[in-house]
Amino acid sequence: MSSPAPNLLQVRWRDEAMDCRDGTQLISRVWQPADQGPWPVLLMRQPYGRAIASTITYAHPSWYAAHGFLVVVQDVRGQGASQGTFQGFEQELSDGADTIRWVRKLEGSNGRVGCYGFSYQGLTQLLSDDPGAIPDCLAPAMAGLDERGDWACEGGAHWWALGLGWGLQLAALRCKKLGDDAGWQAIRRSLDSGDFLAEGFDLLKRHDPQGMACRWLQLPASEAPRWVSHQPVAALLQRPMLLIGGWYDPHLRGILNLFALASAAGGSPLLRIGAYTHLDWNGGLDRLQLAFFQHHLQNQAAPEQLSAAVLFEKDPLTNGKNSSLHWRPPNSDSSNLSWGLRSRGLATIDVEEGELLLDQFGSGEVALVHDPWRPVPGRGGHLGLDPGPCERGDLDRRSDVICFTSAPLSTPLELEGRPLLTIAVRADQPSFDLCAALSVIDPQGRVLQLSTGVARTQQLAGEKKLLRVQLQPLLAELCPGERLRLSLAGAAWPQIAVNPGDGLETFGPTGPHHRVITLELELADSQLQLLPLLGGKFGAH
Repeated sequence: MSSPAPNLLQVRWRDEAMDCRDGTQLISRVWQPADQGPWPVLLMRQPYGRAIASTITYAHPSWYAAHGFLVVVQDVRGQGASQGTFQGFEQELSDGADTIRWVRKLEGSNGRVGCYGFSYQGLTQLLSDDPGAIPDCLAPAMAGLDERGDWACEGGAHWWALGLGWGLQLAALRCKKLGDDAGWQAIRRSLDSGDFLAEGFDLLKRHDPQGMACRWLQLPASEAPRWVSHQPVAALLQRPMLLIGGWYDPHLRGILNLFALASAAGGSPLLRIGAYTHLDWNGGLDRLQLAFFQHHLQNQAAPEQLSAAVLFEKDPLTNGKNSSLHWRPPNSDSSNLSWGLRSRGLATIDVEEGELLLDQFGSGEVALVHDPWRPVPGRGGHLGLDPGPCERGDLDRRSDVICFTSAPLSTPLELEGRPLLTIAVRADQPSFDLCAALSVIDPQGRVLQLSTGVARTQQLAGEKKLLRVQLQPLLAELCPGERLRLSLAGAAWPQIAVNPGDGLETFGPTGPHHRVITLELELADSQLQLLPLLGGKFGAH
């Protein structure tokens, strides 16, 4: 028998002010249940406006309040109605601790606190400068601790389109708060037209020069010591934790690293990875999240949906033979797979010439010319402005894309893990990119992209280097008659900036000084492996 529907119309809200330790006042919106309290608190701390409350991915706070929680959504420092200057994640350690102490004593609170939120709101849950001021349980989604590897860079290259788009969103909020209507309009026009891909960095320097995105783009993507990697206190990592990730979300590696870190610290985190992009969660996980908080904050019995520590969701878009989504535990058997790459030199011209050989060594050589006048587009995946699975047959037919394709499968093949390509490359310029895509080809010839990755490299011109390209973790099932394909290119514009070839840091699209780059791939030492999904640590490159 199903439980009665909550009465959202009886939920009331009010705004409350909190004074930080330095006197800065932060404003929160509080949704209060209709019945008699006190109640446990659900806290979200975010920079986008407390009235929005991340409803792009979550149910409205009134839904949670109607289930017996005091829901608090706070404008972080310098955002919304809160005072101060927005400095990004660096401000959240002290403000986060102050807020936890405050909500425990808030009118209507029973002193128990859970945190939830995704992206920026995911990391704010994990930051506190006081081990005595941490939540009782938390549900970080689509976030990570490493500002370089989880928020700004991959494979030694900055996220270009995503990084600029997010940075300009924050810059527009700054313009709005300052009353700079002209600046807000300039940013909005640039985003709507797509011009931000070329002019976005200049807009950031003009309208938000001290913002996180602007600072990140001016840090070398390959130099980890100059970046911040946050380290939560052990007591927080040991708290009950529900971690949510998406196969097509750029922060998935951060969620997997956080799961490993919390487990190593003695915690027992729950992990759910679904067929989600950053903003599209296929109906969301509010029921699961509610059950998690009811168990840990309202002392309700744990339902069956919380019994498994790790569950993955297959994607019907990637596995068209499945009629519906379903969850399953991890399967380590599929992570023992490896392929060699073979070509007789024509894998760029003939899309079917290159071979992907299961459990065999590679052989041969093939040359690839990257022409910056017509860089290969990046499409879909986890770094695209159009995230998710996509058809890429037209890209594979380009003569500046190398394709290696397996024979048709005779039996089903499940792919679960972290694809890693190891390949020897020689270039005629001091720097180059190698962009990889893993796809499935159905019997009708449709090429559906599953996973992508990039490696940006500097080396002496003519020097051979054994290069490793880490692709986005994946879960996919191939059917008999289908084939697996690995595609390699010298660009993925605008997901990453076009490499100029001169060894210098690059900002944006191709320009008059960008060089033609010739890559020579030696395939004898090549290997595409599928590493265990929950093993090891992900890095930026």
